[in-house]
Amino acid sequence: MDYCLSGDDGTAAMWHGQPDLDLDGDGRLDAYGLDFDGDGMRDDALADFDGDGVADHAVLDLDNDGAPESYFTDDGSGTWAVTVDRGGQLRWYGLDGAEHTGGPLVDFDGVHVRGRLDDRLIDTDGNGVADRVVCAGENGVTGYVDTDGDGKWNVRLTDGDGDGLSDGATGL
Repeated sequence: MDYCLSGDDGTAAMWHGQPDLDLDGDGRLDAYGLDFDGDGMRDDALADFDGDGVADHAVLDLDNDGAPESYFTDDGSGTWAVTVDRGGQLRWYGLDGAEHTGGPLVDFDGVHVRGRLDDRLIDTDGNGVADRVVCAGENGVTGYVDTDGDGKWNVRLTDGDGDGLSDGATGL
């Protein structure tokens, strides 16, 4: 798993670590343990929950001391800026408007790729309600976006050629 970290001087370096932890409990090693927060303990981890070989979550303080862990996601800019509320779980709405809790991995679209939960909820504004969801499929990725923060999905993104990038958007 690859990851990029910056030093105190502002320079950044790419690193590689072999996953040695299973953070999402699916039986697959998906995280690399390290001392991310500089407390001298190897109780933090960088995780690759989407299986693309690049860290997409940072987790602080996995030391089982009873204090809640802190989860962060890459906001797309390469910084660990978006906190994820893992104590409760994210609230999210299905396409039918029904409210659910769970995540960050859920079954949003009823399609399972490789027999596991494969749809990822994202809370970009940190309010505890998912405002993005990425659904993996055999023929590419579909995404849904709540553009106005009301909890309802406004835009459907599609990946027609299977390269992982959106090729089209449709208003809902």
